[in-house]
Amino acid sequence: MLKKLNLTIICFLILNIHFVKLAYSDDIPVIVIAPSKTPQSISTVGTSVKVLSESDLENLDEVFLGEALDSATTGLNFFQTGGAGTQMGIQLRGLPKAYSTVYVDGVKKSDSSTPKNDFYFDDILTGQISRVEILKGNQSSIYGSGAMGGTINIFSKKGTGEFKPNYSYQFGSNETHNLNLSYGGADERKDFYVGIERFQTDGISAMNHNDENDSYKNHTFLVNYGYKIYDNLNLRGIYKFTDSKLNYDAINSSFNQIDNSSHEKDTSATFEIEYEINESLKSNLILNQGYMSRTADNVVNQFTNAVIEQDYWSYRDTINFQNNFKINSNHNMVFGIEKEFEEMRYNPYDFKGSWGSPTDFKKGEEITSQYIDVQSKITNNLFATFGVRFDKHSQSLNEDSERISLVYLSDVLGTKFKSSYGTGIKFPSLYEFYKSGAPDNLVAEKGRSYDFGVEKSFTNAGLNFDLTFFNHKYEDTIEGWKAAGWTPKNMPGVVRSKGLELLSSYKPAKSLNLSLGYTYNSTYDGADFDDPDMGPGSAGDFLNSQMVRVPRHLLNFGADYSFSNKINFNWKTKWSDTARDYGNTNEAGGSFRDMRLSSYIVSDVGMNFFYGDYRAFVNLSNIFDEKYSQALQFSAPERSLNIGFKKIY
Repeated sequence: MLKKLNLTIICFLILNIHFVKLAYSDDIPVIVIAPSKTPQSISTVGTSVKVLSESDLENLDEVFLGEALDSATTGLNFFQTGGAGTQMGIQLRGLPKAYSTVYVDGVKKSDSSTPKNDFYFDDILTGQISRVEILKGNQSSIYGSGAMGGTINIFSKKGTGEFKPNYSYQFGSNETHNLNLSYGGADERKDFYVGIERFQTDGISAMNHNDENDSYKNHTFLVNYGYKIYDNLNLRGIYKFTDSKLNYDAINSSFNQIDNSSHEKDTSATFEIEYEINESLKSNLILNQGYMSRTADNVVNQFTNAVIEQDYWSYRDTINFQNNFKINSNHNMVFGIEKEFEEMRYNPYDFKGSWGSPTDFKKGEEITSQYIDVQSKITNNLFATFGVRFDKHSQSLNEDSERISLVYLSDVLGTKFKSSYGTGIKFPSLYEFYKSGAPDNLVAEKGRSYDFGVEKSFTNAGLNFDLTFFNHKYEDTIEGWKAAGWTPKNMPGVVRSKGLELLSSYKPAKSLNLSLGYTYNSTYDGADFDDPDMGPGSAGDFLNSQMVRVPRHLLNFGADYSFSNKINFNWKTKWSDTARDYGNTNEAGGSFRDMRLSSYIVSDVGMNFFYGDYRAFVNLSNIFDEKYSQALQFSAPERSLNIGFKKIY
């Protein structure tokens, strides 16, 4: 592994040394929407935010969004439990994935039938996405429950320019095929986009205790339509549907369950009315609906080699009346009221009866929220944002969240200084309410965080960097281990995460771009480590107190070189430090003691060929065929070749 790392670093330095000609790049303003739910210049945003445009996603040539995000930013930890279609988790700033919220076209995505109301990225393809905005730090003041580590906002493509078709196709190792077809465009009154993407692969084995392939299929359909009724009245409707099927393995290596399957359906629908009352006030009525269903062949438990088919459903409807009031040229205010209806339903097997005797369980909740967010230009160089949100839960829980951020643009240094502080909450999940022996005693988990950073661009030298220090803490964690009586309840353990994020790019020549990203995570999992039945000295001895699957060091670097306007070469490498993970039943004696995930380094290379309106590409992933795991005993992608083309305009 050291030889591979040294070879990669040497190649990177050679590229740096050889191309020393300085290049000039224009400073193009970037407008973001997610930080305050209204368009604003990224230069005035104190929150750490990373934007991936449609062209960024196109150039990455990743089929799955989770893999694209993994290589595009810092402060983000990615793991996957096998090949394509298996659980793909994203953790912002070292916090569990349940503490970051995900939105697709304004629809909050999570599976309320899971224990922590988690969301996984395994079924989100990139072909129909136009933009992603990743906010890091506490965002509960604008996004509510669950946004203590940050939020990821995903925007679907919409029609632009001339009405025309578009298409792309990719094939590769393991009989992998990805076809994307679309038609769209816009005129003075309307825009329209419709697309379908089909992905399939024979896959790899999800677990490393066998070598059979676990196949995966994904069909995603999108329609996005906007219509301008009057100059001040606009309508928009977005519908997205994903249907996927996966084969997977039982975790227990002694079981013969290597051909289990699951079938998932995920629907998102948005209808929006935008009315501009006058030059100062604009109102939006937004109706969102989310639906998820899963049917899976589940091993009854880790000790019994028996399988039962189970069904899970998750429903969420949201009504949001949002207003944007421009007080004057220096002050803007966003305020609104939101009502969320959420329900989970599933039919687990009956422990007291036969394995095949399901019982239908339902649980629902309502959350009513009011929020206000004010953006102010205090001086020509100083900008501030203050937000507060009040959430009322149907389980007699009332919480508030606050956020303040500051930005100072130094003319003398040509530098942006940024800082933010926020408090946040996460209400108990429906599963935790249902499973708790005393649901009325459950309270929201609470967190607070702060960060400060500096952004600097040496335009004439083609050098940019963004360095941020962050510190997160949350408490009243809800656990269901032995110390909690095997039922969910709030525990005294405190979880902490602090560290550094460095994101930089260097353009030493017109034809060459270099990038470097580094994340340092120092985490403390008090929810587990402070538990006398799980911490040091118990049967579940820990190797350390870090959060599971969060490495202390993460490094991404790469290069993009254009030989001409017809041929382009790209290369990227990721190095991950060792990480802690939970043990499982495969250990000797079934001790479930903590295990250590080994460090790994993975490199990918690719070539692009441009001809007329087409771009052809060849990618070789994991070129050294590194054997590694991002989750204990789950497989990771081996060396693979992918070839494809895209129609460009």
